[in-house]
Amino acid sequence: MTTEAPSSQHQQHQGSAVRGASLLIVLQVASRAVTFVANQLLLRFLTAQLLGVSTQLEVYYLSVLFFARESLRVAIQRQGPTTATTTTSNGNNNNEKKENDPGPGPGRRRRVGGAYLKYADAATAATPHLGTALYIYGVAAVVELLSEPAFVVLQHRLQFGPRAAAESLATFLRCAVTFGAASWAWRRGADWGALPFALGQLGYGLGLSGVYLGYGWWLASTEGFSLFPKPIADSQSAAKKSDDDQVTVSKVDNGHYALGYFYRPTLNLAASMTVQSFVKHLLTQGDTFLVSILSNPQAQGVYALANNYGSLLARLVFQPVEESSRNYFSKLLAATTSSTPEDNATNNEKKDATTTHESSSSPSKQAFVKARTNLISILHAYLLLSVLILTLGPFGSPLLVQLIAGPAWASSGAGLVLAQYCLYLPLLALNGLTEAFVSSVATEADVHRQSLWMTAFSVAFALAGFVTLKVLDLGAPGLVYANAINMLGRIAWSGSYIKRYFANASAGDVRFGWSDVVTRGSMGVYVASTAALWQVLVLCGVSVGGVSTRVFRDLFTVCAMALPYVGLV
Repeated sequence: MTTEAPSSQHQQHQGSAVRGASLLIVLQVASRAVTFVANQLLLRFLTAQLLGVSTQLEVYYLSVLFFARESLRVAIQRQGPTTATTTTSNGNNNNEKKENDPGPGPGRRRRVGGAYLKYADAATAATPHLGTALYIYGVAAVVELLSEPAFVVLQHRLQFGPRAAAESLATFLRCAVTFGAASWAWRRGADWGALPFALGQLGYGLGLSGVYLGYGWWLASTEGFSLFPKPIADSQSAAKKSDDDQVTVSKVDNGHYALGYFYRPTLNLAASMTVQSFVKHLLTQGDTFLVSILSNPQAQGVYALANNYGSLLARLVFQPVEESSRNYFSKLLAATTSSTPEDNATNNEKKDATTTHESSSSPSKQAFVKARTNLISILHAYLLLSVLILTLGPFGSPLLVQLIAGPAWASSGAGLVLAQYCLYLPLLALNGLTEAFVSSVATEADVHRQSLWMTAFSVAFALAGFVTLKVLDLGAPGLVYANAINMLGRIAWSGSYIKRYFANASAGDVRFGWSDVVTRGSMGVYVASTAALWQVLVLCGVSVGGVSTRVFRDLFTVCAMALPYVGLV
């Protein structure tokens, strides 16, 4: 029975992760569909310059959220389920809490916002109500951060239903408020600049926090824990004074808890990941930073439109799969992570603080085999999807831009940038999944090494961006090439780490290699078929990134040629 319990638990985690990923994908499709329709309506009221300014404000908003919560989110997912608990006879956790991050204070937000306003170029600074919009974005970020304790509890319990409800309502509010404000200002001839986007983001934060906190407080009252931090000693004292004989108290060394509240190994891991998060965020938003520095708002708007369309698939499919995979691999290989010889000090602290139930569920060789099999399966599925993107995307996506956004946006170069972006999407997908696995199992020492490599990749990305944008003057397509160079480096490092991880953690019994993902025979067929399909489309007069005078006919041609190819894949 002792060997079957972990397997049963892993199967439950796997099933929950798969169901959660499926639910999140459906959620993302529905919410993005609403957002997409709203954005197409907004394009009638927007110029490329205003879209570029709103993109810069969104980067500021995402930066506040990222640095306030990203490292803690990953560290908490890596934390064991019972690091220090006071349990009752029915198994409920009466002292489950999250290391509540206060987020950036008002002073820090004002300094960051002031720096943005001070160094903004003249065209951006001339945008009406820019300062007001900036501070509304800051308030919206704080409002969204208020929901973080409830989000972590729901995520830990794999309850994806509340998340679906929260994001659906929040997305609807953002679209409704943004479009309502923009259309109201347009009808009255007022120029509100980026203010409608700021108001829409505030509506998103209010909707998200409202649903999360509602579910969180309901769950806390039902299971008897608090969303607010509580001292470990106080909780134990309350348990000892209880008249219920069924209450049992775990032995907890308060030396493992900062101020008696926060689990030190988790805080240490979060602190280590903060440095990596800084570099990772620069890489994630590096294209926007480079565009804002090396180009004008007009070019920024064109790239923002192409980037929004191009990354739609990443947000719909790749992101939910990555989040669920990170959660799943963290639980499946949790004990292995704490026993890696490169982090013995942290390992000893965790062993002292964990209960006997946790230490008895060490993953077996079967867990490593299952993790390897599932990782290769997802990577193989990504590879097949990438074949379709590479083949059909460069021809079909510019036509969709011209059809949906209008010929003015297509003639501005957005279609050409989007065609180039389709070549970058497969790299984005592979990097997201491999780094999700690394973040699930990496020790603190591994995180430090990864941060150093990512720093090197960020320097290479900046140099490549400077060469493509300034020296070669390639414009936004050059930025896509710089991003591709950066992603190739990150994929190579993550793949090398995953290979070493399986070889070391399983004593060489379980091995990982890219040759397991790529089937050489079938890939040869795909390459030949892709070349043939491209040639047929060119002979039919379909261009890559140009403005078509017969957009419906060309789009029909691409769809007709795509059907047999999709069947082949």
